[in-house]
This record gives sequence, structure tokens and C-alpha cells, in this order.
Amino acid sequence: MMDDIVVARALHVLSVIHWIGGLSFVTLVVLPLARSQRIAEDALTLFESVERHFSAQVRVSVPLAGATGLWMTYRMDLWDRFADPEFWWMSAMFGVWLIFMLMLFAIEPLLHLKFEKSARLDPRASIRRLSRLHEFLLLLAAVTAFGAVAGSHGLVFF
Repeated sequence: MMDDIVVARALHVLSVIHWIGGLSFVTLVVLPLARSQRIAEDALTLFESVERHFSAQVRVSVPLAGATGLWMTYRMDLWDRFADPEFWWMSAMFGVWLIFMLMLFAIEPLLHLKFEKSARLDPRASIRRLSRLHEFLLLLAAVTAFGAVAGSHGLVFF
């Protein structure tokens, strides 16, 4: 018999690996490579090409991470953990997920044209701003992932 919690956990971990691994690749490889381009327009072309392909994929993995996380919380009746400071990482996981959902499905589509205009005016500054945003999001995701793995294996932070 297949255990739905085991399947949900495995799908959850796979979707988070894809999502945060892709964020890491874009932040630590693609954006530095783009910033190193001599021609600023080439930097934007490189970033937008990679981002376009990755964002199509992450539009599946981020909702999947949320759905499986919600399923596990429901099935294991873990709702009270969101009010317990010892399980701060549960709220952090939800918060990081919510930020990315908003970025992918609300903020990015609304600001896409504005970004294109500013990128045409000053491509280097646009890439710099994107780098800073990605670095902040990666740091937030890394702290959350560390807290979630350590906390779910018994490490108490508070």
C-alpha cells in the first residue's frame, strides 16, 4: 500500500530542490556571468533567455511544493506548529513559498513591461538590481531550508 505522506514528502522535496536549486543557479552562475558581459544588452539577453526557460518550469514546482506542504500539514494535523516559536521554520517555509508565488504569478507579470523599459535605458543597473533581489531571496530560502531540515530532525533553535 502506498503511503500518501511519503509520496507527498518526496514530491515536496523534489519540487523544492528544483525551485531553490534553479534559484541558486540563476543567482550564483547566470547573473554573475551576465554581469561580466562587456556589452550590457548581451547581459540582459543571457539573463532573459535562462529566466524565461526556468520560470516556465518553476511555475510548476512552486505550486507543487505548496500543495504537498499543505497536504502534509493537513494529513498530519500540524496546524498548531504555526503558532509555536519552536517551529518558526514552518511559518518561514510558508512565507518563502508565498513570496515566490506572488513573484511568479502576480508581481513579475505586472512589472515585466516596466522592467523592459528600465533595462533598455540602463541595462547594467537593471542586472545589478536583479542580482541583489536574487541574492536576498536565495539567502532567505537557504536560511529557511536549513531551519526546516534541522528543525524537522529535532534541533531546537529557541
